[in-house]
Amino acid sequence: MALTFDKATIERLHGSSFSDGNRVALLYKERKSFDTIFDAINQAKQFVCLQFYIFRNDETGMEMAAILRKKAKKGVRIYILYDHFGSLWTPKDFWDSLKSSGIEIRVSRPFHWSSPFYYAHRDHRKLIIIDGVKAFTGGLNIANEYRGFHLRSRKKGWRDTGIMVEGPVVSELSRTFRMAWQRRKEPPLSFRELSFERQSNIREVNGLPLIPVFASSAKGRRKMRKLLYYSINHAKESILLTTAYFTPSRRMLDALEEAVGRGVSVKLLLPGMSDVPAAFYAGRAFFTRLLKKGIKIYNYQGEVLHAKSYVFDGCWSIVGSANLDFLSLRWNDEGNVGILDAGFGKRMICVFEEDLKNSVEIREEEWQKRPLSKRIQERVFALFRRRL
Repeated sequence: MALTFDKATIERLHGSSFSDGNRVALLYKERKSFDTIFDAINQAKQFVCLQFYIFRNDETGMEMAAILRKKAKKGVRIYILYDHFGSLWTPKDFWDSLKSSGIEIRVSRPFHWSSPFYYAHRDHRKLIIIDGVKAFTGGLNIANEYRGFHLRSRKKGWRDTGIMVEGPVVSELSRTFRMAWQRRKEPPLSFRELSFERQSNIREVNGLPLIPVFASSAKGRRKMRKLLYYSINHAKESILLTTAYFTPSRRMLDALEEAVGRGVSVKLLLPGMSDVPAAFYAGRAFFTRLLKKGIKIYNYQGEVLHAKSYVFDGCWSIVGSANLDFLSLRWNDEGNVGILDAGFGKRMICVFEEDLKNSVEIREEEWQKRPLSKRIQERVFALFRRRL
């Protein structure tokens, strides 16, 4: 398959460079994903850095904590950065128990009375760095629902997507963690002791080109949006969008409609049920417009769909934490990785098609028959979509 996207243009738009020679493992099976993460942390020799929006003290969080305490006792340095709002209900004694084991912990985006509206900006990134040689990122948080852990039933976990990467890009991802850590008001951690760069020259001969798409400022989010719209506007064959929360701007609606107008197949995979009803209904207010333009919409059935992955022309993929909503694209700190490779794109297409087997297509004729009560909910919540 000929690549319809090129590295030079993507690098110019985003203002950063690809790292070549990387190995990427796609994670989308909830229990297997956590087994892979836990196994990798258990093998850590020097340090582990974790950055999460949600880190709960449920069974999954307690198992992670036990592993981290064990590694800390063996001399492995552990650093945790969690979002204040996302982990609001995680009790102080949970964090204290980790600190007592020598684990360094910082809070991202805490509430301040002097700037209460700033609290709306959330650190939504998910990132694990292990020994500077292996990294995880995607949509997964540290909580039972993402893992499929249920004491009294055999329910599946939420459908999510992540990646494990090895190679030179890990140094770039490590740098983003270092910058996030040092942005806290607490005394900055000395990272000179950490060998973040020691594996940067290890490249796989047939490895993949990866580019981190992380945003923690208004400028960074503008770059992220610019890259997203470029990807939609430049696609020539297909656009496959999987997102947990979809509250589109006018610009996004126009871009998707224009893509269909030039012959691009556009498919949108969304949750059939959501943990945020307001965002769920706000996004559905635009289904009629999109369906009329020929965009295909699917609702995932069963467990909650929490994945955020985008594939353009089967060769340019973006996997990470950013949803297609105002919070991700305008307000939050987000972390994604772009992969420019047709082979990886093919794997992403296979996952998308597998998800479609567990989905129901929304057809315009049936959609028009939905109850008036649903239409009212959609209209009302759509008025507030910039804050959802």
